[in-house]
Amino acid sequence: MPLCRTETYGYMINYLARLFGRALERRIQRYGLYPGQFPALLALWEREGISQAELCRLVQVEQPTMANTLNRMERDNLIRRESDPQDRRRALVFLTERARALEVEVTAEARGVNTVAVGDLTPEERAELLRLLNKMTGNLEREMGL
Repeated sequence: MPLCRTETYGYMINYLARLFGRALERRIQRYGLYPGQFPALLALWEREGISQAELCRLVQVEQPTMANTLNRMERDNLIRRESDPQDRRRALVFLTERARALEVEVTAEARGVNTVAVGDLTPEERAELLRLLNKMTGNLEREMGL
């Protein structure tokens, strides 16, 4: 029996993620940001002064992708890189004042996308959805050895 795309978890979650990305892009483009920068910003808002390798691990992207993202973010005055005092071959990534100033507004925009997405779900359904998504994520992380 052929697979129906709307009845497969991977397809629907991937499609939902693309919709989230487009909705987020519409909301954050006025700040000069792009959805690809958002995971790095979230991680750096939590803890800056980390290496590119650590940032890759935190947001689960490959080094070349992160290098391109960070180059663009540096060009757009969102981050700066400084030599690691422990290892001069390595650079640590820090937010600029511009990026810090955007945190409240931009995370509010992301919350707005989430609010729209779960709009007609009950509080119980929202909690159950998060529980199940976290469980599925854990299953795949274990499968991949993450």
